[in-house]
Amino acid sequence: QVQLVESGGGLVQPGGSLRLSCAASGTILSINAMGWYRQAPGKQREFVAGITSGGSTNYADSVKGRFTISRDNAKNTVYLQMNSLKPEDTAVYYCSADRRAARLGPAGGDYWGQGTQVTVSS
Repeated sequence: QVQLVESGGGLVQPGGSLRLSCAASGTILSINAMGWYRQAPGKQREFVAGITSGGSTNYADSVKGRFTISRDNAKNTVYLQMNSLKPEDTAVYYCSADRRAARLGPAGGDYWGQGTQVTVSS
């Protein structure tokens, strides 16, 4: 079984930055796609950013130009650098990973982390 653990969330002012990390552990044969999703109060979970094992990235339009996803395959860790944060970014952020899919879709992958709260407020 694979476990994903997110860290780095917290309270930040509008315009500020946070860096989220997601470390995979457990029984890992291979991990292909990894990515980040978020769920705000009263809203559906949405895709934020994804990255393949080869480093190809894609982003939701709402975060493009502000967020950057990266990964360290040797460490089985994915990161999300979030800059120019807005109150609309407030949500629980979840890490997801898949052993088979080349890229993550709206529903995410095989495994999910517990989530980390990001609150953007003055």
